[in-house]
Amino acid sequence: MDITIHTTALPHDDPDASLAFYRDVLGFEVRSDVGQGRMRWITVGPAGQPGTSILLAPPAADPGITEDERRTITEMMAKGTYGWILLATPDLDATFEKVQAGDTEVVQEPTEQPYGIRDCAFRDPAGNLVRIQELR
Repeated sequence: MDITIHTTALPHDDPDASLAFYRDVLGFEVRSDVGQGRMRWITVGPAGQPGTSILLAPPAADPGITEDERRTITEMMAKGTYGWILLATPDLDATFEKVQAGDTEVVQEPTEQPYGIRDCAFRDPAGNLVRIQELR
């Protein structure tokens, strides 16, 4: 089989704040931005990787979920336990400094993990955990 990762989704509760984080802080390209108000679907991705994207989507827009599920999603997002993503960079220290300078919530400074990677962690404006590991 020939399968690639095309798009993954992360929820947002403030499309402008999420867009600013992924575009201005992480430096991702905006590939599309459709909808209006809080009901916007924004696709971003790293420059030079046109086949890999993150869809920033309003979680409450899914017609297949109940009001109880919407409430649970909102609660989990508020605690930062709903969405997460792993990214990688060859220069973790420089990336950490740039992201930290973007007034981002730091969860973990660059750390050598006992399982053999060095990484750091932040929360995006929606509370999603963004872990960035160092490529070796």
